[in-house]
Amino acid sequence: MIALPAGVKVWLAAGATDMRKGFDGLAALVQTQLAEDPFSGQLFVFRGKAGDRVKILWWSGDGLCLFAKRLERGRFVWPQATHGVVSLSAAQLSMLLEGIDWRHIERTYEPQLAV
Repeated sequence: MIALPAGVKVWLAAGATDMRKGFDGLAALVQTQLAEDPFSGQLFVFRGKAGDRVKILWWSGDGLCLFAKRLERGRFVWPQATHGVVSLSAAQLSMLLEGIDWRHIERTYEPQLAV
């Protein structure tokens, strides 16, 4: 994955998005449905109806970037809400893009306290 700028905010657009939309269509969704500024430097993540595709819209400072990913197997884990946004950390976004359930992360061990 491309390294994210430190402190960048990541927003998931709840519900399904028409994956035929490009730069302008997604920027319009950010403004109208999410009430955010698509040129703010924040990442806006959209998922298709089938759940196997996502698009990320990001203003890099000199232009809009549009990243897309399609899973060959499985689905991207998405909030149950049908509208609004959900905030994620950069680590949660990385897990989401790998097809991992970012909502219920469990350690494989319990760290021991230093005595």
